Amino acid sequence: MQPLDRFASTVTEPEDALRLDVAAACIAACAHPGLDIDATCARLDEFAAGCPAPTFDGLRAYCFETLGLAGNRDDYADPENSFIDSVLARRVGIPISLSVVMMELGRRIGIRVLGVGMPGHFLVRDGERPGVWCDPFHGGALCDIDDCRALFTRVHGPEARFSDAMVRAVRPRAIVARMLANLEQGRLASDPMQLAWMCDLHLLLPDLPERERDRLLTVRRSVRARWN
Repeated sequence: MQPLDRFASTVTEPEDALRLDVAAACIAACAHPGLDIDATCARLDEFAAGCPAPTFDGLRAYCFETLGLAGNRDDYADPENSFIDSVLARRVGIPISLSVVMMELGRRIGIRVLGVGMPGHFLVRDGERPGVWCDPFHGGALCDIDDCRALFTRVHGPEARFSDAMVRAVRPRAIVARMLANLEQGRLASDPMQLAWMCDLHLLLPDLPERERDRLLTVRRSVRARWN
């Protein structure tokens, strides 16, 4: 099955059954032709099997101390930071890709790790401890609400208004949409052929807001016009 077809079948699953690892591997396979999606997911199985303690704190220590996952501070804009196969190989990524890895490892060992779509900096949350967040980009640092507010201010400036709603958990399709939006705004999107598949994937997400769908269709038409 081609990556676009596999992606379409994955993202139309019910939210509770949607496999973020498969969706992320399909995205990576569009950038890396020939990538084995199932083998990429199996790599996560291998990582999960090595986690010694099936707790949120145990997973956090395993991810950031044992596996050495880290934010790529040297080249944040490197597109490879967004592709799960590269993140697993290089052990570096951006907040959302590192969060997806942590969420998927958690799922495999029976730990609820929730994605938190704070504007400008994705986080995760312990599904069993309200009020406890984790910042995968900064070494898995634990955060309370004040820490989240301070991080938001560092990203957006002191005039930006923070609200507790910004650190609520988000559903899997929203995470996939944000992964694609990041790519569409990034370095790789300067290549029309790359931007085309990003838009194609994004348009496969069900229940897109009409304005977002119109924007993507406009971009897609513009890309096609540049080819002709």
